Amino acid sequence: MKDKLTEILCRNSSEIMFAGVGNVLRSDDGAGVYIVSSIKARGKFSTLLVEASIENYISKINSLAPQILIIADCIDFNREPGYAGLVPIDQIHEFDISSHNISLRRVAEHLKMEVYVIGVQPADLRVGEHLTPPVKKASDEIINMVNEIIGSIREE
Repeated sequence: MKDKLTEILCRNSSEIMFAGVGNVLRSDDGAGVYIVSSIKARGKFSTLLVEASIENYISKINSLAPQILIIADCIDFNREPGYAGLVPIDQIHEFDISSHNISLRRVAEHLKMEVYVIGVQPADLRVGEHLTPPVKKASDEIINMVNEIIGSIREE
């Protein structure tokens, strides 16, 4: 994942937005919001916390017009809890998305940019305000990876 993420983030001319998706009151479903709220945005990198209703932010995201949107969310990859992956939005149909009114794939059909998803396999989606240990660990690793890559990129 790190190599692909580095390649995406290091594209010279691309404005990149991270969008945090998920319900912070449903344990691991809040992983995307947790990740994006900890990304140190600067320069060509921006963040947007959309929580559970990304469909309500389609117009805003399009008006901000990043060239690349990276959505962070909890995704059922059918793997062990805490597994993390980075996939283009067109591959998202292979996975079961957790708790959205509309699928991320359907949302992306209305977005005018390249879209990727950083997903973390949940362990628990019951009511609760804390991430489970494997999801917190994976989320912290993603945060550190993203912040390290962003910090290593010199502004033009």
